[in-house]
Amino acid sequence: MSSENDPNRFKVLAEKRTNKVIKDIKLIGNLSNKSNYSYTQSDANKIHAAIKKALDSMKSRFDAGGAGEEDNFVL
Repeated sequence: MSSENDPNRFKVLAEKRTNKVIKDIKLIGNLSNKSNYSYTQSDANKIHAAIKKALDSMKSRFDAGGAGEEDNFVL
C-alpha cells in the first residue's frame, strides 16, 4: 500500500490541519475587540462570508472526492 493512501496519514494530517484552522479562527475572533481594532460591520461580514465560502468549498470537495479552486481573501 502506498503512503498516499495510508489512512493513518490522513488522520494525522486531518487532525493537525483541523486544529490549526480552529486556532486561526479563534485568532480572527480576537479581531472583534473594539478596544484594539477598528472595523466596520461590512468588514466583519466580508470575513465571515470568505470563511463560509471556503468551508462550503471544502465540504463540496469532500462530497465530490476531488480538488477544487483556491481563493485568497482580500478585505
